[in-house]
This record gives sequence, C-alpha cells and structure tokens, in this order.
Amino acid sequence: MAYAYWKSGKHHEKAVFDLFFRKNPFQGEFTIFAGLEEVLTFLRNFSYSESDIEYLRVTMADTVEDEFFEYLSSISTTDVTLYAVDEGKVVFPRVPLMILEGPLIVVQLLETTLLNLVNYASLIATNAARYRMAAGRKIQLLEFGLRRAQGPDGGLSASKYAYIGGFDGTSNVLAGKLYNIPVKGTHAHSYISSYSSLAELQIETLQHKESGEVMNLKDRSLVWRELLSRELNILQSEASDGELAAYISFAIAFPTGFVALVDTYDVLKSGLLNFCAVAMGLNDLGYRALGIRIDSGDLAYLSCVARTTFVTVAEKFNVEWLEHVQIVASNDINEETIISLNEQGHKIDCFGIGTHLVTCQRQPALGCVFKLVEINGEAKIKLSQDVEKVTCPGKKTVYRLYGEDGHALIDLMHRTQEAAPECGSRVLCRHPFQESKRAYVSPAQVESLHKLYWDEGKIQQKLPELTEIRDRVSSSLQTLRQDHKRNLNPTPYKVGVTDDLYNFLHDLWLQNAPIGELF
Repeated sequence: MAYAYWKSGKHHEKAVFDLFFRKNPFQGEFTIFAGLEEVLTFLRNFSYSESDIEYLRVTMADTVEDEFFEYLSSISTTDVTLYAVDEGKVVFPRVPLMILEGPLIVVQLLETTLLNLVNYASLIATNAARYRMAAGRKIQLLEFGLRRAQGPDGGLSASKYAYIGGFDGTSNVLAGKLYNIPVKGTHAHSYISSYSSLAELQIETLQHKESGEVMNLKDRSLVWRELLSRELNILQSEASDGELAAYISFAIAFPTGFVALVDTYDVLKSGLLNFCAVAMGLNDLGYRALGIRIDSGDLAYLSCVARTTFVTVAEKFNVEWLEHVQIVASNDINEETIISLNEQGHKIDCFGIGTHLVTCQRQPALGCVFKLVEINGEAKIKLSQDVEKVTCPGKKTVYRLYGEDGHALIDLMHRTQEAAPECGSRVLCRHPFQESKRAYVSPAQVESLHKLYWDEGKIQQKLPELTEIRDRVSSSLQTLRQDHKRNLNPTPYKVGVTDDLYNFLHDLWLQNAPIGELF
C-alpha cells in the first residue's frame, strides 16, 4: 500500500484515521483503554533502519524504484498528530480510542503496530478489571499466568496490564523489575514432593526473632503436630512426614514469609495439620506464618474448613493472629468461578489467577480496527451490508455527558465544527444508525474525551505511573451505573451522535451507496 500511495503521488496527502472497536469483550458493556504509553514510545522510535531497507529491497518486486526506498529511509512521525483517550479510562464501541492525523503513507504504515499495541493491552486490562469487580475490593488478586501466556512478550504484557486493571501483584519477576509491580508467589508442589522424610532436613534450627537464641524448629513442630492432631481429631499417622519436612525447611528459609501449599497430598488429613504445626513452631520462635495456598479440590469447602481450623487453634492456644492468616486459592480460576465461590460463602483472602486471565479464553481478541475517516479535509465513509461495520465519517470530537448523580449517561460524537455541549443545556443525542432512537440530555457535567498526546515529533502530555493508571481504571469504572457493569445481561451504555453528525453521516452514506436497478 505504501508503495502504491507513493507511486500514485498520494503519499503527501493529509489523512485522518480513527482507531476504535465495535463490540465490548466478554459479553460485557465496557472496555478499559490501555497501551497508550507503548504507542507513544513506538511513535518516538519509528523509522526504517538500513537493514530494514535492504530487506525490503530483496522482498519487494524488482520493479520498485530506488527512490521509494530512499523515501522510506527518510520518513518519521514528525508530521503525525495523535489525540487519545487517557490510558486506563473506560471506553465504549465506535468511540475513537485514538485519532491520528498526518501524511497518508506514514499513518497507514503505523496501523498494524498500533492495533497490536492497543488490542491485547486493552483486552487484558478489561479482563483484569472484571476479575476485580467479581472479587470485590477486599480480596487480593495475584497474576500467576506467565507459564501459560502466549510467549515471553505476551507474559510481560499480561503482567503489566493485569496490574493496571486492578490486580495487586504478579509472579513474573521480570515484570516486577521492569514495571515496579509487587512480586508475589509461593512454592510449587515439586518443592513439597522433593522431601520424603524428616531425615532429609539438613538444617533444623532457627534463631529466635527477638532473643537470637538458636532453637530447633523441627522438634517444636513435631511437638505441636502431636498436640494439634488430638485437638483437631486428625490422625497424625496419616499426615505426610515429607510434607512436614518441606514446610520446616521452607519456614527456616522464609521465617517471616511462610506460606504453605497444602494440597500436595491431602488438605484435611495432612496439609492443614502440618501447616499449623510449623506455624505454631514459628510462633514459639517469635515469627508469624502468613498463610496457605489451596490449588485443587472444592475451594469453597476447603477454605471454610481451613478458616475454622485456624480459629479453633487460635482460640485454644491464645494465638490471635493465626485466626487471620491468609488463604490463597488457585486452580484454573475464572470470573465465573469467583462469582460461584462468592455464592458459596468461601473464606478465601486471595486468588492466584493465570490461564484464564492472560489468555482471555472467553474472548482472545478485542477486535480494534483502524479506519480512514478523512483525507485532505474530505470526509470518508466505509459502507457495509453489516450496519455495525459502517464507519462514522470525518474528524470528530467526543464528549462524555454526566447526570446529576455523577454517573456517565452517554458518549456523544460531534463534528469538529460544532460547539461543545454545555452543562444544563439540552442537547439532542441520536443513535448513529437507528432513526427512532434519540433522546434529549441536559448534562450536569461535560468531559472532552480526547487530549493531544503527540505532535511535532514529541509527547505532549506528562505520562502517568502505572499506579496512577490503575487508580484511573478504578475511578473511571465508578462513574458507570452498576447495571452497566453487572456480569449477567448488563445494560448497554449509550454512544450517540449529534443531529448534525447524524444527518451528515446518512447524506454521505446515500452519496456513496450505489443505486440498484430492477429488471
């Protein structure tokens, strides 16, 4: 396409493109916009290297002139202008996430990369936000998806944008290093099964946290296991000595960060008893265990039994902190799983979520598109027998109108020459394609959605930290009514056009649609 533009002399024509999507993901009615910072980084670094040009010379047809390659080697994004919605803001179908203006050939060459950077980022951020809403604000969410992600780049992106969407940490250490995301994790089943007996313990002692006295954690744990087995009515003979040895060794390595995976053999007959034994042994040495992780079985039931066990031990032996140790659950958890667990009255404090989060199994792609809407000041429209694929022509401004209660009512697209809506003044809002769907709105607040982010080869806005974008996701979602956000049959959020844009769109549609003839 670039060569054809250049060959026909269209490469200097000024074009306007909209980047948007047509349908919200996951059968929901909102999307979180993400990926803007990486788009700006790409624009700043965009150019063709000598090796790029040499590869293109070999790849393209022999008839392509040398002058075209010389032109490619000289292009940059200096003449490109980018308007965008703030990253982390809630967005909706048909509303441009980004508006790009510039030389036709340059903006066209940006298309695929921009779509790649925005599609997956927005999908992951939206998925993460939905998990956060399902779990509630008090439950901790950890991203555990690196080993199941689509390659290392997908893994890093998933960690970054899951954090933006509302997750509290990641098991991806590189993501923690690069993006300053809190790094969290526990040991695996392999650590537990690597021990077969207590005789394998090479270190049994640990210094008391306060006195510094060296004490034998293995001996303390065995004493406590015998005592607790009677108190909890669990046969000590059924508890795994190898599992206990693994817990002791891990507690010695991490006395202030001891979290035990309790389902390697049997949660009720072995894991909980061995954990409590080591936790009480640590308590004798001045330390507090942090919690357990359950990775299989009936998570709601097991979490309730675990919490009851901790309360029983805490009350019996006057160890108040044990009552509140964290219960982490993993095991292929998705949004529906969390909702079901909520209905079952689980006692889980933290979910470790991997596969369903990072691969977005319910919907693996968002479907953003990049459409030409204006060239040399002339509006362009793309027609289709599928009305949803008809584009909204021309360069536009978009405003979000809010009601008296602070909730967003509608996103309204204007032609650029139209005056902005004013608070308290009634404005006619129309569905872009359905003539009978229209309503007057008298907004209590009006927000312009787009800001100038790139112009004259430079970033034009101060870019926020990830934590600021994360906070924006939360605050932006709070502006939506609950019925827009519910999991089952959410109410569609309204996106409309002004009366002027509606008439312009349909006039242009008629001008470009061929007239059939009956025979």
